[in-house]
Amino acid sequence: MASNVLGDNLQPCSLNPVTGFYRNGLCDTCADDKGLHTVCAVMTDEFLKFSAEAGNDLSTPAPEYQFPGLKAGDRWCLCMSRWIEALNADVAPDIVLESCHISVTEFIDIEVLKKYAVKNEL
Repeated sequence: MASNVLGDNLQPCSLNPVTGFYRNGLCDTCADDKGLHTVCAVMTDEFLKFSAEAGNDLSTPAPEYQFPGLKAGDRWCLCMSRWIEALNADVAPDIVLESCHISVTEFIDIEVLKKYAVKNEL
């Protein structure tokens, strides 16, 4: 089993809606996951608007990809690069450390991650 950024077993990010590169609820990754969907983020209206303006509309359903569309409060495995872009734009959503893949710490300092951490309430 994969580890999270705290060094423990990776915990589910969301089962409703079902998230993750593998659509198994986990922000796990593999060589085929070019976007590194490894950051478990709690959606906000501000972030969803930012993402849409950056070319990735996460609010609109896409049934052909079993994607229901997201709303504020939903948890989703974001591409790490999008979370970093949001961080740099001061619109980064909160994250669930227990559900963020360990590989995130290769790119983002754990102390930065902790500033955005919320309690895991899945």
